[in-house]
Amino acid sequence: MFDEDEVIRVYVPPGWPGAVRPPGSNGWEKTAESFLLDCCPSEYRGYQVLRRHPVVLARMAREFVASQLVATRSGLAGVRTSLSGVVDAGTVDQAAVVLQQEEARLVRVARGVELVEQALRDVRFTPRL
Repeated sequence: MFDEDEVIRVYVPPGWPGAVRPPGSNGWEKTAESFLLDCCPSEYRGYQVLRRHPVVLARMAREFVASQLVATRSGLAGVRTSLSGVVDAGTVDQAAVVLQQEEARLVRVARGVELVEQALRDVRFTPRL
């Protein structure tokens, strides 16, 4: 994704977003900002405070993704009862699969946001044995 010569060799833990350069590398905060903005409602792009202070953006992204995860889990818990009799059983099953896939995606995104936020707060990652 990035030119290998431009990337500083820094350990990043499992779950680090592929679109974000490792902390300390050239332009890493710009890629972090872009990733975080993609995790938020598009309207967040218009708030200059979020662009000036990436750690504030990270906190907002963390809260937004967490709320999406809660909503998705709630939807999954009630999808069968809310759609039963409205659409056929196969469609209900497909809707449940969509929500399960979305839940898994959001768990990965939440982990990435958490790691980026930690890096913006100057946490240095070290490999665990």
